[in-house]
Amino acid sequence: MRSRTLLAALAATALLSSGPLLAAPTPASAASAAVGWDTDRAAAAYALNPAAVTASGSENAGTGPGLAFDGDAGTRWSSDFTDGAWIRIDLGAVLRVDRVTLDWEAAYGKRYVLEVSKNGTDWTPFYTETAGTGGSVTAYTHPQEVTGRYVRLRGLERATPYGYSLWSFKVYGGEPAPASTTRTNLALNHPAYANYYQDAGHSPAFLTDGGWPASLKGDASRWSSDWNADRWVSVDLGAPSVIDTVDLYWESAYAVDYLLQVSDDNRTWRTVYEPSPADITARRADVKAPSDAAGLHDSVRLPSPATGRYVRMLGKERRSFYNPAPATAQFGYSLYEFQVWGTGGSASAAYPALPADPPGGYRTTFFDDFTGAALDRSKWRVVRTGTEMGPVNGESQAYVDSPDTIGTRDGSLVLKAKYCKGCTRAGGGTYDFTSGRVDTHTHLDFTYGKVSARMKLPVGDGFWPAFWLLGSDVDDPAVSWPASGETDIMENIGYPDWTSSALHGPGYSADGNIGARQTYPGGGTADQWHTYAVEWTPTALRFFEDDRLVQETTRNKLESTRGQWVFDHHQYLILNLALGGAYPAGWNKVTAPYWGLPQSSVDRIASGGVQAEIDWVRVEQKG
Repeated sequence: MRSRTLLAALAATALLSSGPLLAAPTPASAASAAVGWDTDRAAAAYALNPAAVTASGSENAGTGPGLAFDGDAGTRWSSDFTDGAWIRIDLGAVLRVDRVTLDWEAAYGKRYVLEVSKNGTDWTPFYTETAGTGGSVTAYTHPQEVTGRYVRLRGLERATPYGYSLWSFKVYGGEPAPASTTRTNLALNHPAYANYYQDAGHSPAFLTDGGWPASLKGDASRWSSDWNADRWVSVDLGAPSVIDTVDLYWESAYAVDYLLQVSDDNRTWRTVYEPSPADITARRADVKAPSDAAGLHDSVRLPSPATGRYVRMLGKERRSFYNPAPATAQFGYSLYEFQVWGTGGSASAAYPALPADPPGGYRTTFFDDFTGAALDRSKWRVVRTGTEMGPVNGESQAYVDSPDTIGTRDGSLVLKAKYCKGCTRAGGGTYDFTSGRVDTHTHLDFTYGKVSARMKLPVGDGFWPAFWLLGSDVDDPAVSWPASGETDIMENIGYPDWTSSALHGPGYSADGNIGARQTYPGGGTADQWHTYAVEWTPTALRFFEDDRLVQETTRNKLESTRGQWVFDHHQYLILNLALGGAYPAGWNKVTAPYWGLPQSSVDRIASGGVQAEIDWVRVEQKG
């Protein structure tokens, strides 16, 4: 079996030979002790062989396809000048691919597909780019099942009049451990799962790639959770196995206390090991600054062999770090490698197919046109600062349940801002502003659908109306934000000519969100009536402004380049009018008299009339 490392430059004959392929030590086998090595450094030790590469054509003899795989950053493949050009590599054996890196020259692909094949004829796409910008692109495959002997880049549209030009095309992966009647690491290059992970570059796929740094320090290939104690990772061995030992190669953010568990179905778990009280006490006392801390190697010989197909590490307590001393902080869990030693297993272990969009048409499942004399509280919950929520984002207002801030008028919901110096106490704080916020939590929590609203917004620096969805498990301390997911259908921070949409989740939250700005066409402005919408499906989120598509984010691209897709469970609707805070301040740079809210806007609020109006809200779903 080959460790998961740089494979695309290998000839088939080299992959099938019995001799060592790495200058660095090979991963542990049944007959040898484990030796640590850094996967990415070891990758460079492979002998490169461009002969395994073919392409649809080349610009000239000096830009042949093998030059994208020769390890020389100064040479390149350049295709002929056609949109449909392609280049492929023969890996020599069927391998699990965990990522592909493309280093583009100036002539890059605007639209292209990465595909895998077991026979070189039948191809399965695993990454689709629709708005390429060149540069260096790494497409991670987790949680897709990407196994094959051949990997191909197939062009769809060039970004320039020239062809497609690549300095390098790197494929990383490894051969899954097969069934074994002798003791071996059954987890090598097998599927791995986690409830949450930090970002696409630290997914559970790296737990079984056969690599770790000998120092157990540094950002080598590893799984890293988000910052929560209740996190787990599991490995699929492919078939029922008899397990005697589990090796965990921890980065410095190790578990002080954890459980090792086995399962037959990846759902029901049996605990087979937990560190002793003395071990837990010693690990808890090992507090260092992050720069001084190193990881641990836990080689756990089970008290008696366990039988199961899946093996899981369930974290119970995270290590503490000086931040700085004497204060301490905790981060997530971080593992370089998860080895499972025993007999059994199967190389046929595979990630399950990802969900597809359901068939059928949409029907309305929720609608409110606010024609009643007051807010319909069978549909909406009024949110109050200090009760349903605390202060967030550095905003200046307190949300209150008052006819001064929330009401209906002429068939519209009106959320109004009010100013009164020091007049409002909420949640232990004193506020000069009040405003309105409503949501459907406990009334309407749903998964997938078209969500739309017709709105008219206030214009002025720091006025921050929003129409958005929030994961219904956000208040669960075992989940919290951003693991809950957040879908911002429309946000406006007071500028008349544009709004924005965004997604927040692990690896793409706050200023690092996946978002887009939308400028109104034809001189339109935010204080006119417009319709804002999102279509949320198992495979994509598409945002619209007046039926015009303004942002599309596919699950495939999100998970391949940014982080975990957390939009597969209930969310609920929110409408609010915030005042000042981080987002407006990031644009208008105002710091006084309030963060993101200048005196001119304060004066407008004080004089009355700053409000967001909502004509109607609709949810449509299939089924």
